[in-house]
Amino acid sequence: MPKKPRLRDLQGLGPKSEAWLREVGIDTPERLREIGAIAAFVKLQQGCSVKPGMNFLYALVGALEDRHWTAIARTEKGRLLTNLDGYRELQRIMAEQESDS
Repeated sequence: MPKKPRLRDLQGLGPKSEAWLREVGIDTPERLREIGAIAAFVKLQQGCSVKPGMNFLYALVGALEDRHWTAIARTEKGRLLTNLDGYRELQRIMAEQESDS
């Protein structure tokens, strides 16, 4: 019987990373791919007992792309920060619209 893929098997993630992701309902590599690195990072910051720093965002991207997190930090830092800000702004707007309803 084939072994079920685990989050800790992705590059740059280990047992602690896997436990944090499970805390917010991300329990498989497939679920991480579905939600994406930025949404997963925001979920962690909002709902995990440990508040990850930016290096963990780079690690999530690296895990999904099978690249080392330092390569992500060097080459994609600006893009990821812009995308993260945009995602948070979208969440804020959606929350405001819900409260106005």
